[in-house]
Amino acid sequence: MADAEPRQNRRKTREGTVLSTKMDKTVVVGVIDRVRHRRYGKILQRTNRIYAHDEANDAHEGDRVRVAETRPVSKQKRWRVVEVLERAK
Repeated sequence: MADAEPRQNRRKTREGTVLSTKMDKTVVVGVIDRVRHRRYGKILQRTNRIYAHDEANDAHEGDRVRVAETRPVSKQKRWRVVEVLERAK
């Protein structure tokens, strides 16, 4: 206990594209995961739809955002928008 080192942030971060902003302070982010098929070995792209909390309503559809894991905010929201990486054109 004498050598108490600071805890590292173990929360996950993901990058994805905002798919929907129709809810207040909530965005739906599409995160692409690349998965290898068990039998055939082909690389597949799976899109996970993540509900993320956006306190400032800053993100818009098509933006690239970084989301971080957080405590449950509602039934489906376990992520929050950390920053907008790139604005939609």
